[in-house]
Amino acid sequence: MSVTGARAAELYILYVPSPYRPVLRHPVLRRLLPGFAVSAVGDGMSLVGISWLALDLAPPGRGPAWVAVALAAYSLPSAAGVVLLGRYLGGRPAAQLGLWDAVLRGVLLGAIPVLHLLGALTLPAYVALLGAASVLHSWGQAGRYTLLTELLPDEHRLAGNALLSIFNELGVLLGPALAGLVIAAVGAPAVLAVDAATFLALAAAYRFGVPTDRRRPTAAPSPGAGAQGWRVIRADPRLLGLLVLSFGFFALYGPVEVALPIHVADELHAPATLLATYFTVFGVGAFAGALLAGYLRAAPLWPVTIGIVLGWGVCLLPLGLGAPAAVTMVSFALGGLIWAPYPATSTALFQRSTSTDQLPQVLAAQGGLLVVALPMGTLAGGPLATVFGGRGTVLLSAVATIALGLVAAVLARPRRSGRRQDGRGPDEPRTSGQGPDERRPDEPEDRELGSVAPRSS
Repeated sequence: MSVTGARAAELYILYVPSPYRPVLRHPVLRRLLPGFAVSAVGDGMSLVGISWLALDLAPPGRGPAWVAVALAAYSLPSAAGVVLLGRYLGGRPAAQLGLWDAVLRGVLLGAIPVLHLLGALTLPAYVALLGAASVLHSWGQAGRYTLLTELLPDEHRLAGNALLSIFNELGVLLGPALAGLVIAAVGAPAVLAVDAATFLALAAAYRFGVPTDRRRPTAAPSPGAGAQGWRVIRADPRLLGLLVLSFGFFALYGPVEVALPIHVADELHAPATLLATYFTVFGVGAFAGALLAGYLRAAPLWPVTIGIVLGWGVCLLPLGLGAPAAVTMVSFALGGLIWAPYPATSTALFQRSTSTDQLPQVLAAQGGLLVVALPMGTLAGGPLATVFGGRGTVLLSAVATIALGLVAAVLARPRRSGRRQDGRGPDEPRTSGQGPDERRPDEPEDRELGSVAPRSS
């Protein structure tokens, strides 16, 4: 059923004049995209399935704590995987990284329902399997976007990134509802069985859909490959600034996830349906925003990316200032519309600023850091909501997000004109294979974002 829905969305885009058509018609990507779509739905299902199974396994009164541990286990180890496995995975082909991540997730998530069926699934084993399944996630994501970079010319990469965001938003919209139906019918372990099957389907797409030469290492990873991504980011003020902006953007969203339920339940004394409506309108807006992201390819990506941060902060203001529910619903839906293109545009900036041989390490380093941003923000949301209340915490997040965007806008101002000496605009790509440290001597820095940190030699 999820395959049918994903295929319907793909066919809709295919026959509507859009920037997505070249991506959908690419001979390699057309074999990979169904796997990406199905695994996104599986990930959406796991949002509910992991929590519900943790509640089933936990002793009375310990359910919330074990839910938090299980969810953290399914995300945070990917940051450790970037650090610990970099020397072995740095320099591997992009498709190989994606394949290994999909296989690991499919096998280990599939072991959970098997152990449950045998009566051998304990809480420590459950958490350990979730943690092990997520170790390669940052590398798998890096491989996925690097493969897009390798297969698509620059003018189609934003659409490729946006298409993956569309699949993710569909997963968030459809996955929890499907998980609820599966849990009601056969129980939470079956949700993880379905999720495992979707990742094995993605692994099959990588194995049989990508030419062999793109899955074969061209050289053995060097001993220093693990730190190469961080070195590249530190050496380029624009990449460092983009990483700081992204970390702050996601971290400042975390308190909203904590504050909104408190605001609805304790301050508005409203039912849970109002909270569900907030997240639903945000999800609908985010899906529309992800769909529109591909049409931004002619726009200057730095102003757009910073504008997304500012726009999201502005959309939080009505809720933080106590506006009527109808107004806050509209602003939350608009916020989803504005927020959704951020992953596509920020990734496109990394793709344009990094050579393809360095991109997997750079994106893995970025993903390893960003994966902790939202949990850190969520953890901070509890004390903030205790001190400032739900609405006050949302207002604080809104003001801080706007301040972050304004600082980025000031640092990102052009030094001279919007054109380079060679005639290229500030967001136009470098020549093929030109990395962040391969500028010609007469080529000035186009932006000052991140210039608070000096370039390393």
